[in-house]
Amino acid sequence: MTSHVKNTLVTTAAIAGALAATTLFNTTTVKADTTSSAPVTTTTSATKDTAIASAQAKVNSASAAVVSAQAAYGSASTAASDAAAKTAAASASAAATSAATSSAVANAQAAADSAATAKSTADANLAKAQSNAAATSRAKFMTSAAVVSAQSAVASASAKASDADSAVASAEAGQTVTANLMKSDDPTQASAAQQYFATKTAIVKLLPSGQVQITIPLTSGLKFLKEVSYNGVDATFTKTGDDSANITFTADPATSYTLAMTIDITSVMPFMPIMHEKALLDVDTTIFNGLLAAKSDADAALTSAQAALSTAETNAATVAQVASNAASAVTAAAMVASDAAVVATSAATNLTSAQAANSTAQAALTSAQAAQSAADATLATAKANLDSANAALTSAQAELKSAQNIVVVTPASSAASSASSATSSATNSAASAATATSNVASSASTTTVTSAVVATPATTKKATSSTPASSTTAKTLPQTGNENQSALVALGLAILTLGIYPMMKRKHA
Repeated sequence: MTSHVKNTLVTTAAIAGALAATTLFNTTTVKADTTSSAPVTTTTSATKDTAIASAQAKVNSASAAVVSAQAAYGSASTAASDAAAKTAAASASAAATSAATSSAVANAQAAADSAATAKSTADANLAKAQSNAAATSRAKFMTSAAVVSAQSAVASASAKASDADSAVASAEAGQTVTANLMKSDDPTQASAAQQYFATKTAIVKLLPSGQVQITIPLTSGLKFLKEVSYNGVDATFTKTGDDSANITFTADPATSYTLAMTIDITSVMPFMPIMHEKALLDVDTTIFNGLLAAKSDADAALTSAQAALSTAETNAATVAQVASNAASAVTAAAMVASDAAVVATSAATNLTSAQAANSTAQAALTSAQAAQSAADATLATAKANLDSANAALTSAQAELKSAQNIVVVTPASSAASSASSATSSATNSAASAATATSNVASSASTTTVTSAVVATPATTKKATSSTPASSTTAKTLPQTGNENQSALVALGLAILTLGIYPMMKRKHA
């Protein structure tokens, strides 16, 4: 319970006690000639007692309603105070959280944006690296294919060069071909010297110059065949036996050669003159034509293929290195993109967490505000109910006062009885008022209130009624309240104590 509520309760109890004591101490004897300020109604004693009892019941009921309303109001006030405290705490928490989370959200948002930009850049670099890697991969494939093609060309050129080399080597080593000596003036007739060349063959060799070296095996007649020449150049004789030799001359490749021969058979036939004749050597040496050119072309083709292969291999190696670098770039870009994605995800998570913390604090504040609104509404309702109960109590007290001011007209013989009845009624009214006041004070000591209405016992007065038509002398009514003055004083002191005790208790607390 707040200090404000405690102060209100103590003050209310003190005032109630003081008012009750003052009212009781100030109760005086009303003389028969005292005129009441309230309207005077004359009636019988029974009717007045009934009116007083009815009014007293209403006062008691209204007092109980006030006590109940005060209890509800105190409870609602406490709840409203608690709700206000919670709202203040939630507001402070929300403000602190908002201040912290606003910066966190801003930082998280900036981090998320930066991470998203980095991720986008990394993804773009990765895509570029992948595209470059794909291009270099295709280039690598093409250069590899070019290498394979160049290797194939080299192999083919090498094979051709080898074949050309083999052909040339075979030609240079010499080949045995068919050869016949025919009459120069009648190529269809064998020359007389044919008998000395029994093998009818010739050995042909290809010379580096492109000419051919032709060797004719002379199987016999060496002693008769003295000279052989071609185009005025003597052939070389290399003896292979006593009467045999190889006759060699050099010439351009052709299908036949006209040889000049000198035959001297005078050693066996003295009467025969030395013969000088021409014989046609029918031998085809054109088989070697183009061998050197083919070899040269094959060698050139091989050289070219080898150069192309070398270039292709160089290109392939370069492209392979580029492709390798591109693949490494892809790997690096993929790692960067992956790291950027992780950072972006983390930043997004942090942003969501910061936003959630802010939302939670705002939701708590909204809930506390709603609870406070509900508590305030309940407090307003309790206040209205308390005001209504106080109004009802005030009305009941007024009605009781009115009933107590009724003048009872009785015969002189029954005056003492009427006075006794009036005294009893006043005593009952005072006791009821004390009870109601005690209930209010008890309720106020345990509930929170902002105002209190205390039923103050009305000062009961009896006025002298008008003299009946048959009487000329006014008689004084019984002095109401004098007989119970000690009891009323004690009651006032008790009520005053109810107000003073909480003050003393608070002072010593």
